[in-house]
Amino acid sequence: MTQPLTMREIEIRHCSTLAEYEECVRLEHSVWGEEIAVPSALFVVAHHTGGQVLGAFHEGKMAGFTLALAAMRSGKAYLHSHMTAVLPEFRDRGVGRRLKLFQRQDALKRGIDLIEWTFDPLDLKNGHFNLVRLGAVARRYIPDCYGVTGSPLHGGLPTDRLVAEWWLGSDRVKSILADDVPPLKGSAERVSVPANIAEIRESDRASAARLQTLAREQFQTWFAKGYVATGVESRGAETDYLLEPAAPIARLHISEMAKD
Repeated sequence: MTQPLTMREIEIRHCSTLAEYEECVRLEHSVWGEEIAVPSALFVVAHHTGGQVLGAFHEGKMAGFTLALAAMRSGKAYLHSHMTAVLPEFRDRGVGRRLKLFQRQDALKRGIDLIEWTFDPLDLKNGHFNLVRLGAVARRYIPDCYGVTGSPLHGGLPTDRLVAEWWLGSDRVKSILADDVPPLKGSAERVSVPANIAEIRESDRASAARLQTLAREQFQTWFAKGYVATGVESRGAETDYLLEPAAPIARLHISEMAKD
């Protein structure tokens, strides 16, 4: 079993030089290819306009990074975390979570209590990380958010995305980060996805597209009824997103901004 890297082995810090931004771009190419990579100029803009460029370093080498942009909605400032990438040899070793926790602490120090990002609902591992390990929630679904790309990562499917809301100072997030998972408030509705969806995407694009459409319709239906995705649960051949009514989630920071 791969062991997590210790704080001494991995340094998380802000990136602030052109050389570091270029290293972020090289890491993007390594992880995703050039099709969906963003140029170093965007890292420069983020750094100078209130965003974040955070790097994870192992023995002086960049192992991962997070790029976030300054954002505002309904007069409220927040951060939009556009991408987080970790090199394959450093995955499943706590590097991504360390980056997100550093991102959270940095935002809170600046008086920012919300970070958002988009993620593919068919990427079940990422969904579990976002909702279960970090305590983010989702109440918005964007069909084909970035358009169909030629990236192997997207498998020729529309780039449907859930929007993760990470309410940094909420009791929910504090409890989850302290490994004290809050119980569901009553029964949850479920959106089920085959646990082997990654294999289906590679071998049968038509079936993957049908499953994506089905999940899209279910998410949009429940979100329209005021439900919020709060968890991911494995059931053997199926993996379920758990959705709860927004109102009973008393300790979740729900604002009018989140509904825009």
